[in-house]
Amino acid sequence: MSNLFDLLVAGLATGAIYALVAVGFTLLWQTSQTINFAQGEFVMLPAFLMLATMHAGAPFWLAIILGILLSMILLGLAFKMLLVDPMMRHGVLPLAIATMALAIGIKEAVKQFFSAEASPFPSIVPTGDISILGHAVSLQSIGVLVLAILAVFGLTSLLNRTSLGHQMQAAAQNPTVARIIGVPVERMILLTFLINAFLVALASLLITPIYLAKFSSGEVLGQAAFIAAIVGGFNQVRGAIAGGLLIGVLDNLAAAYVSTQYRAAVPMIFLIAVILFRPQGLLGRAEERTV
Repeated sequence: MSNLFDLLVAGLATGAIYALVAVGFTLLWQTSQTINFAQGEFVMLPAFLMLATMHAGAPFWLAIILGILLSMILLGLAFKMLLVDPMMRHGVLPLAIATMALAIGIKEAVKQFFSAEASPFPSIVPTGDISILGHAVSLQSIGVLVLAILAVFGLTSLLNRTSLGHQMQAAAQNPTVARIIGVPVERMILLTFLINAFLVALASLLITPIYLAKFSSGEVLGQAAFIAAIVGGFNQVRGAIAGGLLIGVLDNLAAAYVSTQYRAAVPMIFLIAVILFRPQGLLGRAEERTV
């Protein structure tokens, strides 16, 4: 039972990070019909930006701030202006292919200019164990889970309780009507890209101390977050959150009770089952499209 409790806590912590990245997938799709297949590499890159800043002599706290700002500029503003806007005119499929190429480019650039070896990364949460209900639980897992939950709560509060969030939702649901009533749709879309860049930078800050900074980590993170977004419901933020938590727990339990070699197969099997029996996702809503 103690081992199961530890696995659940660690799975929820990992799942909360998947949820942050999956929410980014969902926001970009809702506002701009963008499927970013470089999302995993977007999570990997900020850690290397922070490491580069620290190697230049900056303290860790300053490296975090600069890394997040650089991520919002490169992975938010530049990504939208230089890749999404030009490619969107050609349709969703060419844009998806372009993001795949971007993922390869980022991975190879990091491998070439930083390091092909995994690098340790400092943690913003304390290490060690804490006793909860008689079980020793990693402080790092608790800290990651709490910070991720706070970030998700802050985002949902922004979307549901502020005028800015209501404008973002209006721009996502019906851009034409939103423009008529005075919503600056393009500005709201840009804000969504900046929020996604902040979320992936935060996810990078939380998960890299656990899995180290390595150029190939984006593949696993991107795949897990994409599965989480589809399982939960690609058109619902709450679905992405639930999907992330669920996939995180399933992944940990599969590694412990099935096999570490086949741990990735369990979420994939679950994904296939969801697509077959509930294509809109567990918390998603069915959409009707005309042909």
